[in-house]
Formats: sequence, structure tokens, C-alpha cells
Amino acid sequence: APLDLDKYVEIARLCKYLPENDLKRLCDYVCDLLLEESNVQPVSTPVTVCGDIHGQFYDLCELFRTGGQVPDTNYIFMGDFVDRGYYSLETFTYLLALKAKWPDRITLLRGNHESRQITQVYGFYDECQTKYGNANAWRYCTKVFDMLTVAALIDEQILCVHGGLSPDIKTLDQIRTIERNQEIPHKGAFCDLVWSDPEDVDTWAISPRGAGWLFGAKVTNEFVHINNLKLICRAHQLVHEGYKFMFDEKLVTVWSAPNYCYRCGNIASIMVFKDVNTREPKLFRAVPDSERVIPPRTTTPYFL
Repeated sequence: APLDLDKYVEIARLCKYLPENDLKRLCDYVCDLLLEESNVQPVSTPVTVCGDIHGQFYDLCELFRTGGQVPDTNYIFMGDFVDRGYYSLETFTYLLALKAKWPDRITLLRGNHESRQITQVYGFYDECQTKYGNANAWRYCTKVFDMLTVAALIDEQILCVHGGLSPDIKTLDQIRTIERNQEIPHKGAFCDLVWSDPEDVDTWAISPRGAGWLFGAKVTNEFVHINNLKLICRAHQLVHEGYKFMFDEKLVTVWSAPNYCYRCGNIASIMVFKDVNTREPKLFRAVPDSERVIPPRTTTPYFL
């Protein structure tokens, strides 16, 4: 039988997760879609760019209230959908269902948390295990992780990537030749794209994260110049004001998880591009606790 994508979207929108077999079918379906995408996936304006979500399902719903629903608004999500928040499974399921239903209206990039290793430490694995009673759901989702693209290019002039730059990458074509359908390596170009951070350093410096690099203004300006870019958009770092421009406005960090980990007190943002020269940050705060369901310590599954 063909997938009932409308039903999947409806279930996911209610912060419910799918029966295991339906999740498997949805993951397989999205894997086939992602196989067609380039490492540097072209996207046209108008488009809205989003940063880390980290399983904060009710805040993702607030993001959509702020920026518009799919498919009315075209979105790029720059990775880190899972871990740390209460609802990684429901959050990722919702994004998968939207991707399946409207593949050309939502682009999902890979973050450093879209990895087997990291999700086994920061919550997503345990959450799948708790909610489904086994690790199959986690396995289906991690197969999707391996297929996610690593960058998006808006109107050929704005590059979106989760983390940042790599000393091994001078041109966009070098991103296009990466073998991306695998677990994120411990070092090298692919690793750097999802792990690196901008910093006030001369060129490159060792990252305290233990993966990726710190890169400075000179490196950023060179990369932007060589590749005829206007701007690099990235996520990966909590910004209290929701977004932060650096390096003479050649780079912006966008953070989309408000009150991160339910205690940081930060504002979140999304960046709306009408065209490459017209950008507007939209800010939003966390949903009040009265409007979110804080799950009990042991969660039992309930299906529609």
C-alpha cells in the first residue's frame, strides 16, 4: 500500500510517534528522497533558515507559528534535530513526515548530533529504547542520518552548513565530492563541516570540542570570496540573542532552540531571506510550561 503521508503528518503534529513499522516505511521513503540530493543542495529564495532544535518539539511548533507552516514557507533546517530535549523522536518524526510530504519545501542538513556515536551519549538512543522498547526505531533513524545532505546553497550565494569551514575545503566543489552516506568521521572535511566554530583567531586553531576547528575572519573572507558567496549561515552554537553576525557580516549563527535544555533562558531565531540581499531575523521565545507536556520519567507509548 502507498504511504499515507497525510496521516503521518497528522500524528506527528500531535507530538505522537508512529508505530514501529510505519516509522520504518517513512524512514525508507525519506532515504530514497535524500539519495537524490546533492552534498550542496540548491535552494531558491524566499526561504527561512533554522538552527538547532534538539528535541524541543513544542518549541519547533512555535517556530512554525512564527515562520509559517510547511508548505506555505520554504525551510532549511541546519541539523541537530535530536538529543538533549524530551521529544527527539517526535521532533525527527515530524520533520521526516514534512520532508516526505513536501520534499521541495523543506531541506534537512546533517548536524554533528545526527550520528550513531553522539546519539548514544546525548539521549536519542535511550529515548527510542524507552518509547519503543527496543533500538529498531533508532536504527531506522540513523540510516536516514547517513543520507542527509551536508550543505544547502541559496540562490548560489548563501551557504548553509551546520558547523563551519574546513582547512581541507577551499571550494564548494570539494564539498560536492565528499562521500557523505556514512557515519560522520572523526576528522577530515566532512567532520569539520558539522563540528567547526567561528572564533576570533587568525586562521585555524584547535577546537576545544575535540573535533573540527576554530576558524577566523581571514579564512571566512577568503572562502566567501573564492566561492562568490554573500554569506555563510550556520548553527551549532547557542546564541543568547537567537542569532549573531560575525566577520563583517560574512557569517551568521542561527540558533532555534529557545530556553535551551529548558534552563538556558535564551531567545531563539529563524532567518528569513526574501532574496539574497533581504534578510530578516524573526525571534521567538519558549512555549510556556503550561502549554507543553513534560513527560513522566517512564513514558508508555500511545498510538492513534
